[in-house]
Amino acid sequence: MKIAVIQLAYGDGDTESLPERVARVADLAATHGAGHDLVVLPELWTAGCFAVDDWADRALTIPEGGIPEALEPLAEVTRRIGAVLHTGSVVERSEDAGPEGRHLWNTSLVLDPEGMRLATYRKIHRFGFGQGEPKHMEAGDELVIGEFPAPADGLTVGLSTCYDLRFPELYRAQLDEGAEMFVIPAAWPAPRVEAWRLLLRARAVENQCFVVACNTAGTHAGQQMGGFSVVIDPWGTVLAEAGTEQEVLSVQIDPGAVAEARERFPVLADRRL
Repeated sequence: MKIAVIQLAYGDGDTESLPERVARVADLAATHGAGHDLVVLPELWTAGCFAVDDWADRALTIPEGGIPEALEPLAEVTRRIGAVLHTGSVVERSEDAGPEGRHLWNTSLVLDPEGMRLATYRKIHRFGFGQGEPKHMEAGDELVIGEFPAPADGLTVGLSTCYDLRFPELYRAQLDEGAEMFVIPAAWPAPRVEAWRLLLRARAVENQCFVVACNTAGTHAGQQMGGFSVVIDPWGTVLAEAGTEQEVLSVQIDPGAVAEARERFPVLADRRL
């Protein structure tokens, strides 16, 4: 399986409209995703993870069984290059309010090679300690684990987003549902980037899974973003890692490495809890 991880960068001085940003990202996905089986984008790139004041204006309605019209250029890319595309995440606006009375969610969409919606994940753990996401967004409550279609098949994939990474019980739950790879879009800031790097390797090692993590570069509302997107194998070996600027990783992985690692070092069989 060949994976492209597109670490986007944009700054507070950018004046891109939403259609302009989507068009730019679609061009990047078409250029760098060609010849790959899976393409991954970062969290909330359509609105800015810390740009709370822009969330409502840039929120997208996700039609039942479909994708937002604003993301159609990305669907066209998947049809052109024949890859599965993880769109990172967007601010979703729902018609019905959630349990806490809010209409916004941090939502990931995965598109199949025909440009159709394959999977949807609403971020479970909201970052902000009562502000930011907890103040403006609802929390998801469903694990999302499943098989991607060809050409990105061969592994069972668990979806999560950014701050979820700090909660290992989420990944254990995905492991128990058969996960062999975790795909994690993020907008993780620079001051805590060493925690990002450490926790990603920990999730790979403790669960003997591949980790594909796509972070953001640039700035969001004055926050310097951390970069260091990465692909890690089930032994915790870093196969490729980005720096702190916009960058694309291209990584070939062997789906059989998960079963091999679990057979050679059967630590998961010794779990007591």
